[in-house]
Amino acid sequence: MGNKHIESDFEKEHLRYIIEIIKEQLSDLRLSNDEKKISVISSKKEMMEENSRRISSNLWSMENFHALVELNQYASPLSNNISEIEREANKILSLEKMLNSPYFARINFKFDDEDEFEKIYIGSNSLVDEKTHDMYIYDWRSPIASIFYRFGIGNAFYDAPAGRITGEVNLKRQYEISKGNLEYFFDADIQIMDEFLRKMLSQNASSKMKTIIETIQKEQDIIIRNTDMELIMVQGAAGSGKTSVALHRVAYLMYRGLSSRLYADNIVIISPNTLFEQYISNVLPELGEKNVNSLKIEDIIQMVTKYESFQTRNDFLENLLDNKKHDYVRKCSAEFKSCPEFVEILNRFANDLPKKLIEFKDVYYDGKILLSSHLMKSRVMRNKNAKLSLRLGQLEEYILASVHEQRKLRIKKLKYFVYSNKRYVFEEEETARMLSIYESTALIKRIRKFTRLNIFELYKKLFNEKYFYSIAKGMDLPACIDDILDFTNNNLKYEYLNYEDALAITFLYLKITEFNLFGNIKQVVIDEAQDYNALHYEIFSILFPAAHFTILGDINQTIGKREDLSLYEEIGRILGRPQNTLVTLNKSFRCTGEISRYSEKFLSGNTKIDSFGRSGDEPEIHAGDTTDSYDDKIAREILSSRGKHYQSIALICKTRRDAFSLYNRLKEKIDIRLISGDGKADISGTFIIPIYSSKGLEFDSVLICDADNEHYYTEEDKMLLYIASTRALHRLNIFYTGEISRFLSTKEEGCCR
Repeated sequence: MGNKHIESDFEKEHLRYIIEIIKEQLSDLRLSNDEKKISVISSKKEMMEENSRRISSNLWSMENFHALVELNQYASPLSNNISEIEREANKILSLEKMLNSPYFARINFKFDDEDEFEKIYIGSNSLVDEKTHDMYIYDWRSPIASIFYRFGIGNAFYDAPAGRITGEVNLKRQYEISKGNLEYFFDADIQIMDEFLRKMLSQNASSKMKTIIETIQKEQDIIIRNTDMELIMVQGAAGSGKTSVALHRVAYLMYRGLSSRLYADNIVIISPNTLFEQYISNVLPELGEKNVNSLKIEDIIQMVTKYESFQTRNDFLENLLDNKKHDYVRKCSAEFKSCPEFVEILNRFANDLPKKLIEFKDVYYDGKILLSSHLMKSRVMRNKNAKLSLRLGQLEEYILASVHEQRKLRIKKLKYFVYSNKRYVFEEEETARMLSIYESTALIKRIRKFTRLNIFELYKKLFNEKYFYSIAKGMDLPACIDDILDFTNNNLKYEYLNYEDALAITFLYLKITEFNLFGNIKQVVIDEAQDYNALHYEIFSILFPAAHFTILGDINQTIGKREDLSLYEEIGRILGRPQNTLVTLNKSFRCTGEISRYSEKFLSGNTKIDSFGRSGDEPEIHAGDTTDSYDDKIAREILSSRGKHYQSIALICKTRRDAFSLYNRLKEKIDIRLISGDGKADISGTFIIPIYSSKGLEFDSVLICDADNEHYYTEEDKMLLYIASTRALHRLNIFYTGEISRFLSTKEEGCCR
């Protein structure tokens, strides 16, 4: 007991000492920052005055060259000072956060070549003495901090830039510090750390994802710090922390990139939807890093094709899942256009364009053939390594250069023609030139009919029955291919593109034209990987040629198709990164043990999820005899969840149509919101949301609505029930009228009410 008091006194005193250092550094930084701001304002004023003074004279003359040098002397320090102000401002923000909780852990580590154990404190950011360079607190991303996440008491090591460092750990301690006060601490073995994690997980969900630096698990840390692989693929169960791991990995790479010049604009996150982007938006800033670029597939389609009118991913899923709108041919078309065979057809088509589909025409100038169609085709076909648009551009330049060589002679002929026409005898020169311009404009217009490609119009030609079968020769096509061709031809009559056709056209654009917007991207993070198909990954491969990839998915959460582990083999093949690995995270931290076990019934095969084991209420099934009684039971459960002070209560429906219908019935009974679009929305309070919009999110209480046999009957529907049920942190309730879904049972003890 005495030792505990001594340790407690020591830790309280140490915290006070650290807080004082932070305050001192804050004071110095604020003073320095204020002085630099004054200096910048003064320099700007001086530069403006100097510029104004010299504006009347010829500043750009040789005589006043020295004036330019003087202005540059103002500008250079000004730019440096502004950069320094920004750096200091970021440091000030970091220190202000540290005042609340400077660190969360400590290890005692003895290096092999030393006799004494060193106290290593670990926090969200480092704290260093600027003069002596002594480390008071180590950033959680620092090499030595990995010991905390990966080792218990005993021998340990970490990998530093200089090589592997070995030693011994004799203490692992974790702290709860709030508002600069030490609430409690404990010496952590695995069991105690699990209890700490349970406490963290038992808290209510937030509308924004939180950082997990205090609770990163060993297997998660290995993924976060992996810098050897060009492609890391993570197959993670629902609630295994995939997204958190990905974002903390981004933060780690940016921290490590201080020496390798990896910045926020070198990283991009591919997000499934705007709601997900919003949900994760706080993580990197909380970790002290700038938010990186985030893109949805819709953004990519728009940037590449410049199209505005196409079906979004959410609208595509809505049509796919809506039983009332379900179209067998529509589904077949989507499935076919997502398979590797269709990618091969598109590749063949792109290669075939200059051979058969571009209508080269003989080019005439001054009454003579300048270039025949045969020679033009031969010229374009010659350099197959260059993009087709580049080859066609070069052809256009060649033709126009040839025209230019003969233009003087042509103008002479036109002058003679004008001169012979007495109407223009006094305007001979001007009229000849106008005729020449008219001729050239008409010629360019004719040339560009085959040098400037309309990819949408070309894509239409692919689905000509005779041509399609010729280009798909030798391939295994679906039995309903004729129906798919008819369906596609009918849709392509309109400007509005179906999602799968928008993807195909995007791919063709990237195959045919130059697109270098993302050449600076070095790291790409793709979440919800299972919801992308071969065509998506082909697009990613072309868009980010120099990037390493971190890809996270769960084959058990696929919507609209069936997937197995071969998905990751396919991704590896398409992206073509030799150094690649697949990591599996089977432990779920999100759900209570009761919810996790219940959710497993929706998994196919022998899939086993290792639940962290946090306890809670058993899931319950509620049957409504009538629509009114059904709605009343939902309203009562909402009130019950509110009574438990849950911050987010999500009513999950299969489709947007179902969500809208339920909302219209409940809005008069209880305060509730509808989340149905692709835009930003508040995911706190009580709301109704389609199942595809809920992916990647988590809520305190989940109510799965309309769980009848009409809505959830197919094997794909079974997967939807798994997705919906695993959104719940603490409480899960299921509601239905009519005949219950065949995947649910009311006979299980404790699961009906």
